Amino acid sequence: MASFRTALPMVAAVLAWASVGLAQADDPLDGELEIRSAYAVPSHGVIMLSARVVYPGSELLTASLKDGVTLSFDLECIVTRHRRLWFDAQTVDLVRHRELTYHVVTDRYLLRDVDSGAQDSFPTLEAALASLGAVEEWPIAVDSQLHGDGPWQIALRAGVRRGHMPDALRALMFWSDAWHRTSDWYTWTLVR
Repeated sequence: MASFRTALPMVAAVLAWASVGLAQADDPLDGELEIRSAYAVPSHGVIMLSARVVYPGSELLTASLKDGVTLSFDLECIVTRHRRLWFDAQTVDLVRHRELTYHVVTDRYLLRDVDSGAQDSFPTLEAALASLGAVEEWPIAVDSQLHGDGPWQIALRAGVRRGHMPDALRALMFWSDAWHRTSDWYTWTLVR
């Protein structure tokens, strides 16, 4: 019983230190998550989307990745057809999932496309975030899905959230949702 009483202040001090550190690091992303530009063009019966997304980085983000946190990056695309007297018809709803981790042995950032399994590595976090933000010719629809008269609207939104993390960090950060951030919707009319 005496050892429990002596250990209790130490545990309280560690938890207090961790909560102060997390309170100071309330926002792991420095800057705004935004879609700078996006467009879609038909190519051989497939609608291909290209976009430029700005994913902000920070020292806390770098430190968290090096501590074993996995970050999930989602890019959501919705294609709808505007109707005058009824709700808009939603034709396409896609999400592109990618994960960013840090590999200690190689000292590189690993970017993996969850859907295809494709993987690439980068020497810096900035290079990895720049690659994440460069979306080139992502197939979002085929012509047969876009039947009927338009106009067709495309909406794109980017998001980042905390994925897998070590058990020790999970116990300290279970209440924090500062890692979940989404951009505003970027919308435009598809010209066919």
